[in-house]
Amino acid sequence: MNRRRVLQFAGVAATAGLAGCLDGVQEHFGFQGVIPIEIKSEAERTHNLHLEARERETGRQSYEQSYSITPNETVGPPHLDRTEQSFRVSRIDDDEAVEVREVSVTENTQLVMVRFTDDELVIEVDRGDDEDNVTVDGEDGTPSEPVDPDGNQTADTDSDPDE
Repeated sequence: MNRRRVLQFAGVAATAGLAGCLDGVQEHFGFQGVIPIEIKSEAERTHNLHLEARERETGRQSYEQSYSITPNETVGPPHLDRTEQSFRVSRIDDDEAVEVREVSVTENTQLVMVRFTDDELVIEVDRGDDEDNVTVDGEDGTPSEPVDPDGNQTADTDSDPDE
């Protein structure tokens, strides 16, 4: 009985010691959290999407995935790194980007949701409790404007900035 208690104590002490070191190990080796992405099709036909992300400071491409998504399908692609990034989603038709949306992703981002219909592409960013959530759909003058297929931001000429 005494030996059993000593072994229990040693196991608990080792577990507690490792739990305290976990943050230090993550910091030392540069492990970062991840941001889940979810893609949901509300379309009536199959669409091709291209997802990419670039680090804000260096411009280095940090993420690139392409998907062919069928009607009413939900896809969970690989996660984004939890860093400051510019995340872009392009709808591809006949090997050409026909609709592009871009949004900023921060360390506080909890989820990136991409939804689309046959006529519309929407990115929703859940930034947790600390920041405002963002929806980019090109319709409501959101902080990140639509991007033309060449990668340049486009001016929204249809809306009045005072409205």
